[in-house]
Amino acid sequence: MLGSVHDAEDALQDALTRAWRGLARFEGRSSIRTWLYRIATNACLDVVAQRPRRVLPIDYGPTAGPGEGPGAPLVESVWVEPYPDDQLGLEDGFASPEARYERRESVELAFVAALQLLPARQRAVLILREVLGFSAQEVAETLETTVASVNSALQRARKTVDERLPDHSQQATLRSLGDERIRALVEDYMAAMERADVPAVLAMLTEEATWSMPPMSAWYSGREAIADFLTGYALMERWRHAPTRASGQAAVGCYSWDADGGASFRRSSTS
Repeated sequence: MLGSVHDAEDALQDALTRAWRGLARFEGRSSIRTWLYRIATNACLDVVAQRPRRVLPIDYGPTAGPGEGPGAPLVESVWVEPYPDDQLGLEDGFASPEARYERRESVELAFVAALQLLPARQRAVLILREVLGFSAQEVAETLETTVASVNSALQRARKTVDERLPDHSQQATLRSLGDERIRALVEDYMAAMERADVPAVLAMLTEEATWSMPPMSAWYSGREAIADFLTGYALMERWRHAPTRASGQAAVGCYSWDADGGASFRRSSTS
């Protein structure tokens, strides 16, 4: 809903506080699950109303020109953030069979970024209906609106999101590769980056690849632009990497090394 670990934590604390204070007034006319999701949804809508829309660099501005560096970092509150898998609880909870998106698909960066382009209530409708599997009537009650309004919002939200998503989800791609191939790709990527082997990195990319590094606003499109950036900027530093998982997919934690051998964490990048 919010595209941010930090915003989600704030909304969670607010929702828990609201639920605790309102528990004595819960009359049981809906399930406790529906009641809690109503509170959480409203807490998220309040956050959306108060803070700027989260984006990826590709939605923030045009691609960087030849020889253009990453520039100065922007405030973190601008960017959609990857979420560590160990905090997502992807194997927990449930959604009804009517849910359109699988649990892991619903946390992919491409899907989360597409959601941020929706008006807040359309975003809420899509998540409640297509991710959690609530009925149109339940969503209408949660948002204090009509079923017709929910169905209309869902239709518009689907259109916007479908236009932004790739033909195949990241999960479909990962399943086609298999765990062993994914591990090998991650290891090859880390090794190539650590030895500053630009041709090896490029060989792992598609022709349409893009490269971005929030909180830097610059992003690069195509192998030639990425090669210029890696050679002229990114790989001028020494890097160390650690494999991890974020947003339901393979990820790498990146560390730059100082002259005295000390490491400082920079960012994690997802595949």
